Amino acid sequence: VQLQASGGGLVQAGGSLRLSCAASGRIFSINTMGWHRQAPGKERELVAAITSGGITNYADSVKGRFTISRDNAKNTVYLQMNSLKPGDTAVYYCNAEHATMYNAVDYWGKGTLVTVSS
Repeated sequence: VQLQASGGGLVQAGGSLRLSCAASGRIFSINTMGWHRQAPGKERELVAAITSGGITNYADSVKGRFTISRDNAKNTVYLQMNSLKPGDTAVYYCNAEHATMYNAVDYWGKGTLVTVSS
């Protein structure tokens, strides 16, 4: 399973970006998909996650500004980011829990850089 993220870039504070992450390869079933981010000098943190049934979870710092969604038919997860702040600057990584009859394995994308200027 491979994850390919896109949509990062440079945006001014208050602006918006939409990240996409598509899973490809030999896919049996994907459970939770999510976005994490890592800012310079900080640990990676969860931004948002969504189950296959559409239940979502957000970090407190992004609630009300970010929206996670997914298209199960396309094995794709999205992150709509509004009202961006300089503190949102980070490399954003998508992940997906791939499940088979035998196990469940987490896969990660390579990351996409989001830079928010003040």
